[in-house]
Amino acid sequence: MQSASREAAGGDLIRERIIETERISLNVRETGRGPVAIFLHGITAVGAVWDPILLKVRDSLRAIGVDQRGHGLSGKPEAGYSAVDFSHDVIALIEALDSGPAIIVGHSLGARNGVVAATMRPDLVQSVVAVDFTPYIETEVFDSLESRVNGGDRAFQSQQEIEEYLQNRYTKLPPDAIKRRARHGYRSVGDHFRPLASPAAMAATANGLREELESAFKSVRRPVLLVRGAESKLVSPAALARTQQLRPDMPTIVVADTDHYVPEEAPDAVARAILDFALRK
Repeated sequence: MQSASREAAGGDLIRERIIETERISLNVRETGRGPVAIFLHGITAVGAVWDPILLKVRDSLRAIGVDQRGHGLSGKPEAGYSAVDFSHDVIALIEALDSGPAIIVGHSLGARNGVVAATMRPDLVQSVVAVDFTPYIETEVFDSLESRVNGGDRAFQSQQEIEEYLQNRYTKLPPDAIKRRARHGYRSVGDHFRPLASPAAMAATANGLREELESAFKSVRRPVLLVRGAESKLVSPAALARTQQLRPDMPTIVVADTDHYVPEEAPDAVARAILDFALRK
């Protein structure tokens, strides 16, 4: 196991290390003490996008942001990008940490993986906070997402060019979130920069997001909190309403003035929701 520390926002240390699970090498960013909370990012992102929230919950949780398979500094196998594959990784990580059951906080891709992991191993999952992903996302929305994902596989000449591209792609993200994605999500290759995320893995992951998910949401028996951005272009009001009809027992929070990227656009609100839900008696 390799480990290293890096300075995080606000002068606090977030420890970054590689954890070798029985399945895959996972790069994680960790801070705090308390019950384990595992934070799973969306497609093409990295665990570092959760840094502001990790620092906000560290007094109550042992908060661990993960680069999921195919992303960041984690392993990038040639195949294995279904919901079950990602979810087995989460389960293997909890087992490697030997401190479950864990709270899983997931955004988009990560939300799907958290819910599926909870259905597979409810003994290892305490609860799930599922941010802006539901079983009923429309086909045309996935078509648009897949086009954007595939369009991100390109070379950039500078960090400034990366930041400009990201700001145009994620219009509501604050400047610090843009800089964080640019810093942690790309690598230098000769005289240019490329995404750390594997292009083949991203294509397979985007296609896998279309998998049937209703059965997992219907069968999950661990507590799940649904969070949606009020202006989300991924989860429509109709998709959320169908999910609420399927599982009226799942509490729902809609965060004002946010699009799909709720954790980065409103970290204070998301941190409060996580603590209120995950630590309730």
